[in-house]
Amino acid sequence: MTTGKRVFDILASLVLIILLAPLIAIVALAILLRDGGPVLYLSERMKTPEQGFLLWKFRSMRPDDADRGVSGGDKTSRITATGGFLRRYRLDELPQLWNILRGDISFVGPRPPLRRYTDMFPEIYGDVLKARPGVTGLATLAYHRTEERLLAECLSKDETEAVYCRRCVPRKARLDLIYLRKRSLCYDIKLMAATVLRRIPLH
Repeated sequence: MTTGKRVFDILASLVLIILLAPLIAIVALAILLRDGGPVLYLSERMKTPEQGFLLWKFRSMRPDDADRGVSGGDKTSRITATGGFLRRYRLDELPQLWNILRGDISFVGPRPPLRRYTDMFPEIYGDVLKARPGVTGLATLAYHRTEERLLAECLSKDETEAVYCRRCVPRKARLDLIYLRKRSLCYDIKLMAATVLRRIPLH
């Protein structure tokens, strides 16, 4: 990560934490009152193929000690009414501003994978994680809705895992590697703007 990008992440995350503090407090209170605790969901993700960290999100699902892997149709019944609303508008990701401030992730980059997938695909993530993971990125913009549709049709953990590994991991990796070749602060800002506008950058 370049110094310019890190400075941008620190300043922008600080500004957003201050500006969005009332919204963050309202969301936390809504979860607590409607669904009970815990308010936050902490999940180990990978910053590099070897180095993990705890990714912060607002809890959007009922806890399950047997939970593993990515979310598919098999987990739909666990999404709370509050969580469904938060996911629709990506408000569940607001706590990741803390991860950005800490330097775990950036605003823009590949989505940080679970350890199970860096262990399963060391060659892929050895290349992808040469960039600091991010909240949004080229793969998120271009493939997120397709991934959601594919996984929503899966009715078991094993089916979700198989579809994700076969159809999502390699395709997202190709997009992440395109980002690696094109990355710059200006390109990051373009991807952030595209995320807000929900548009896919074509150039």
